[in-house]
Amino acid sequence: MLPKEELFQAQLALRRLCLYRSVADDPVVWTAVQLAELVQEDLPLQVLETYHALTGMLAYAEVAPSGDVGDPWQDHLLDLIIYDDNPFTRKAELVSPKEMGTSLVEAVKSDLGCLQTLYHLGDLLIPATASFLQDHPKIRPEGPLPDWKTFQGMPADHRQDVNQIKTLLAMEGDWTELVEPLADYYAQGGAGLFGRFWGFQWDGQELVGIPNPDPIRLADLIDYEEQRRVVLRNTEQFLRGLPANNVLLYGDRGTGKSSTVKALLHEYGSRGLRLVEVAKQMLGDFPKIAAVLSKRPQRFIVFVDDLSFDEDENEYKELKAILEGSLTARPENVLIYATSNRRHLVKETFSDRDGELHRQDTVQEKLSLADRFGITVTYLAPDKAVYLSIVEGLARQHGLAIDTPTLHRRALEWEVWNNGRSGRTARQFIDHLIGELALKV
Repeated sequence: MLPKEELFQAQLALRRLCLYRSVADDPVVWTAVQLAELVQEDLPLQVLETYHALTGMLAYAEVAPSGDVGDPWQDHLLDLIIYDDNPFTRKAELVSPKEMGTSLVEAVKSDLGCLQTLYHLGDLLIPATASFLQDHPKIRPEGPLPDWKTFQGMPADHRQDVNQIKTLLAMEGDWTELVEPLADYYAQGGAGLFGRFWGFQWDGQELVGIPNPDPIRLADLIDYEEQRRVVLRNTEQFLRGLPANNVLLYGDRGTGKSSTVKALLHEYGSRGLRLVEVAKQMLGDFPKIAAVLSKRPQRFIVFVDDLSFDEDENEYKELKAILEGSLTARPENVLIYATSNRRHLVKETFSDRDGELHRQDTVQEKLSLADRFGITVTYLAPDKAVYLSIVEGLARQHGLAIDTPTLHRRALEWEVWNNGRSGRTARQFIDHLIGELALKV
């Protein structure tokens, strides 16, 4: 017996969505509801085709990170809900449901009831389609229909906050009672693009989310504790809404400047920190970027990596305007963190010293750019003792079974023949050693 009434309720639920309207535009959701309609209309060929099309869409779960909760259909729908960008999710970032308008809260409740109906639609479609096709022997498959519930994704680490809200939705019998917990999630984790991603790149037109940012953690970094302490203290002040400075991390290559900034994302992402990587050639787009970021409650670090300018590059003037303040002021929820191998960010040449009446002004303008950063943190290449300390620390992290004298000897040989002493060289040596030891097993 076909559950026709339940299938019809799913069709109604899709059309009644108000705030979460983008869920109705999702191809997977639309195809699922279309399948329910075709079963209702008794169109066997279209039912067969649409069922397999839907299964093919959900099969991409096999090559995606494994879902947090439920089968691929359920996890897909939960993703659409928690990462949606609508008036409710935006307002929930700022105020509690008690401070929202009554009409908005009622609209959310109505939508959550509809979404719960769609959530359970997946449990109906497989048996309903199988039962329907039994009555059409000419097109009835000989074996069982492919079952998307058995698709298995790739192993993955999931955000704890995401897993918790998904589990709550999956276990709750009445989603209309979850307005407050859902609002709490958006307030902490963010809405829309800024809830889904913690790291971004500016492509010249818009912010592009980074699904798998560099996994480096602060705990992975060895030595340079004092430098990191300065960066962490400034970042803590920023997150708490206290006065904080733009930061320049300057020093020798391979000493962990960029890794320090990237590691902040995993340390503070759950507290609302977001990292936006901007190429120096795009610094002129800062007013556009600021216009987007200033409207959000999260705290943003605009990250400019490997910053330096040749004599014929004028982008340094854009950076100077950002740091000093221009007509487009830097929003209070945005800081600039930059890394550079060059203490004076703009290359000075002898041509700067000749042929201009006020040449000293030009020289000073270029050389003082670094001074516009409130904090400069210096990373110097490690000496022999520090280099070997980094090697030892990395070897312990990876559990390498090698005696210390041999480790030291080989590490010193490696730095001579490769890139000199640095944290990066130490990591490259350890990576080489891991592969070498694995091959001997």
